[in-house]
Amino acid sequence: MIRRIASDNPYEDVIGYSRAVVAGPFVIVSGCTATVDGRVRHEGDAYEQARTALRIALDAVENAGATAADVVRTRMYVVDMADSEAVGRAHAEVFREVRPAASMVQASGFIDSRMLVEIEVEAYREGM
Repeated sequence: MIRRIASDNPYEDVIGYSRAVVAGPFVIVSGCTATVDGRVRHEGDAYEQARTALRIALDAVENAGATAADVVRTRMYVVDMADSEAVGRAHAEVFREVRPAASMVQASGFIDSRMLVEIEVEAYREGM
């Protein structure tokens, strides 16, 4: 069974995607940015943008019935690798004990130029 989870992100309707999709034991969360109530938060601050994106991603994971401890993979996209330490620090605050497989790559840009980071999360939970 597949279940789709929406959020209040305005891009979901415009582009046609779900915040998360639950497929069997997997929770796959779309890229999350620091967009809250339709506005990009923490302009110029990659650390706070990463913290906000992670909170949005984990809210989706929890809404699907899983937890941060169930996260098995993350992908972090940054516009500038100079922000890698700040984004990595935010990631470690959430996942230091969980230690999911993770990637951080540089992207040329995002849908809004004020976005500095986008984070994807995947979780696995038996019995979902």
